[in-house]
Amino acid sequence: MFRALAVIATTSLAIVLGGCAEPPQSRTPLELQSIQAKEFETDKKIAFAATLSVFQDLGYIVNSASLDTGLISSQSPTKQSFVPFVGQVMRDTKATAFVEQVAANRTRVRLNFVDSQHTSSGYGMRGQRDTAIETPEVYQNAFTRIQQGIFLRKNVN
Repeated sequence: MFRALAVIATTSLAIVLGGCAEPPQSRTPLELQSIQAKEFETDKKIAFAATLSVFQDLGYIVNSASLDTGLISSQSPTKQSFVPFVGQVMRDTKATAFVEQVAANRTRVRLNFVDSQHTSSGYGMRGQRDTAIETPEVYQNAFTRIQQGIFLRKNVN
């Protein structure tokens, strides 16, 4: 009897403490900037055009873009699926860029990618979860493509 109570108590304690585990630590703002930003030897106009073109090449739909402010906002096409007991699930990725001239012939591009998930059940309940993408390879891939776009734009004209 005491052994069964001890097992139940230990199991209950493990479940309670397991629920209190801290979520994975996010990167510091400085770490994020080192992943999300890169400087290029070019002017703002060329960097902006290359970044815009890369978003389109990656399949993003550009929602807004302004050379004056240096802001580009886009999102990937939405993928929809049905999950039992949850309902409709729609996923997409939002991407933004900030392009700024930091010196003569020197431009800084900062990118931000966010996975977005929307749920909708048959009972009218809705949910949304946005998760920042902090994987360095995603940003390195985009910056490599931007560098290639800059190279082409500078050498074609």
